[in-house]
Amino acid sequence: MKSRLQRIYSRAKYAAIGAAIGAGLGGVVSRQAASTGGALGGLVGATLGETTAGEWKAFKTVKEKVKRE
Repeated sequence: MKSRLQRIYSRAKYAAIGAAIGAGLGGVVSRQAASTGGALGGLVGATLGETTAGEWKAFKTVKEKVKRE
């Protein structure tokens, strides 16, 4: 359950950061581009958050197996 919550939190955090960066970059061009940039940035951020949480889980699993041996 803890890993599931960690994955959800990680995705949300990276999605928010990605949306803010995308909207900021798109805002330089126009208001419509800011909206599109925010949406695309959020999607990329959520994907990055999912990947990062998965890698952390794999690292933790390997670390626990090494401790047992």
